[in-house]
Amino acid sequence: MEELLDIFITFLKMGCITFGGGYAMIPVVEREIIGKKGWITMDEAMDYYTIAQVTPGIIAVNVSTFIGYKRKGAIGGLIATIGFVLPGVMLVTAAALCVARFADHPAVRHAFTGVRAAVGALILDMVIKLCAGFFPKRSGTANHEPAESVRRTYLALLIFLIAFSLSAFFSIRPVPLVMAAGLAGFFLYGGFFSKFLKKNKGGEP
Repeated sequence: MEELLDIFITFLKMGCITFGGGYAMIPVVEREIIGKKGWITMDEAMDYYTIAQVTPGIIAVNVSTFIGYKRKGAIGGLIATIGFVLPGVMLVTAAALCVARFADHPAVRHAFTGVRAAVGALILDMVIKLCAGFFPKRSGTANHEPAESVRRTYLALLIFLIAFSLSAFFSIRPVPLVMAAGLAGFFLYGGFFSKFLKKNKGGEP
């Protein structure tokens, strides 16, 4: 019961301070869930975001459900979801009662301008962290990452660049891009090409 209460309060707090949707939530997840609580790793968080993008519903809510489910099963997922959406529901209800009267007020417009700027900063922070994840981490020694790891890294970077180009310059919708990237990852890392990399690891013929 104590752990369920902890889950509820944690996600209630996150729901109060998360603005801008699922991607802007990543720095909050990193600080509250990964850093303070240690409930998941950053790799697990990225897996949850990947799944949340191709499942119905709001990304931030789906991620909250996944994290809660990992902690305490179905009841944990339900508690985390309720905790996260409750502040938003209350805020939207209050805003709906006032927006018609105050939406055009200069102070309100200026406040939303500031919120948009902060959300942009959070999303940029997320993009930088995701891009940094493409490159293998180096230890304090002179040893480098195995050749296979380096190849996998640059293949992931190639998938990223292709997906970005298709989205930015050809207006391809997100769903087919995500599905195509998933298939590319499956075939490149999970099938024939992965075996090819292992066979040729270290420059073997």
